[in-house]
Amino acid sequence: MNPSARKAAEKLFRFFFNPSFRHRFERVILGLSIGSFLLHLLLIFLHDLQWVDFGQSADELFISPITAIYTPFSFILVFEVYMLVYHLPDSFTISIGKQYEIISLIVVRRIFKDISKLDISESWGISYRNQLLAADMLCILVLFGLIFWFYKLRQQRPRLKQPSNIDEFVVKKKGISGILAPMLFLLAIYSFGTWVLDLQQFNIGQLEELPDINKVFYNEFFTLMILFDVLILMISLQYTDNYSQLIRNAGFVISTVLIRLSFTAEGLFNPVLITIGVLFGTLMLALYNKMGHLEAERANEARELT
Repeated sequence: MNPSARKAAEKLFRFFFNPSFRHRFERVILGLSIGSFLLHLLLIFLHDLQWVDFGQSADELFISPITAIYTPFSFILVFEVYMLVYHLPDSFTISIGKQYEIISLIVVRRIFKDISKLDISESWGISYRNQLLAADMLCILVLFGLIFWFYKLRQQRPRLKQPSNIDEFVVKKKGISGILAPMLFLLAIYSFGTWVLDLQQFNIGQLEELPDINKVFYNEFFTLMILFDVLILMISLQYTDNYSQLIRNAGFVISTVLIRLSFTAEGLFNPVLITIGVLFGTLMLALYNKMGHLEAERANEARELT
């Protein structure tokens, strides 16, 4: 790797991910989370008193004080995205785990929004809205268990021989993280701006259907992560020809694709597709561990014979 390119990649990564910047960013997110929660509660109170009117688009977000929890969770998700990019150079497995954490928090955030609309009428058992809520609650329980298993499997990963130029691969991933960070920041601004514009057009009747707020930013985010995951997979081919590792990384990309497709799925198929995506990646890691340990045993036997 060119020394000047190596230096530029390291410098770009340190700019966005040095401890001082991370600490300040964490404090800002904490302050925004608390402040947005209190502001959302105040707006709900004013909306109930009919002192403010946000139009038809405000019904879902101002129907109950419980929906105020939706807003701080949005900022917590922003920090999780930052931590995903932060860990990308350290471990591809950790970055995938962070993607699983993000999609699980999106489901939790959706539950807090939908639980305020729980149908408690006599026909609650056949209410489609209640069925969706129950599916999301079951989904988050399964996801929590799968994520726990995923990180447990990572601790049990086989200790395979690393290539001599692995540091060069890490530097390249740092450069990718440094490029990805400002891209995600600009994407967040664009997504929020587009959503606000859609709200205005919906309120004045120029838009027939309001886009799902749960898909704002994260639809494009997972699309971007698929592209960068594939890029890292292709770059990794220069540093390893280990079959099990290549299949594992390809499986992780497939898992991310399934999660991305869940944003286009409607109704009960959405939590099902999310669960399948996370389950696929977890099972791929479990099989990789099995095969990796087998390869390590064979390598030890070969050394003993020599």
